Amino acid sequence: QMHLVESGGGEVQAGDSLTLSCATSGRTGSFWAMGWFRQAPGKEREFVAGFKRSTGTFYAESVKGRFTIFRDVDANTVFLEMTNLKPEDTAVYYCAARYTFNSATYLPRQEGDYASWGQGTQVTVSS
Repeated sequence: QMHLVESGGGEVQAGDSLTLSCATSGRTGSFWAMGWFRQAPGKEREFVAGFKRSTGTFYAESVKGRFTIFRDVDANTVFLEMTNLKPEDTAVYYCAARYTFNSATYLPRQEGDYASWGQGTQVTVSS
């Protein structure tokens, strides 16, 4: 399995941009999908963005067009570029890895789809 460490969180103003990083180590080539999730105070953890080896990227509707997930293969790092941030984007952001293959059409959006998790990084967006 992989070890995941997020970084890049901080406090920003509405409309600002921020890029989160998820550094991976261990069996870095073993994942089938990578995902970003977030958890706001008092709310359940929710899916934000994902990358699947066979089909590429997929996003939650709430961030589509504003967030971009991408990876630097050589650096073993997955990024979440966030633009036009809104106060409702305030949350702890987590990256996660899934190792097992599902169907070619399945998009892993559930927390239970992922086996490895980072410790999270806080993003706070003020209005």
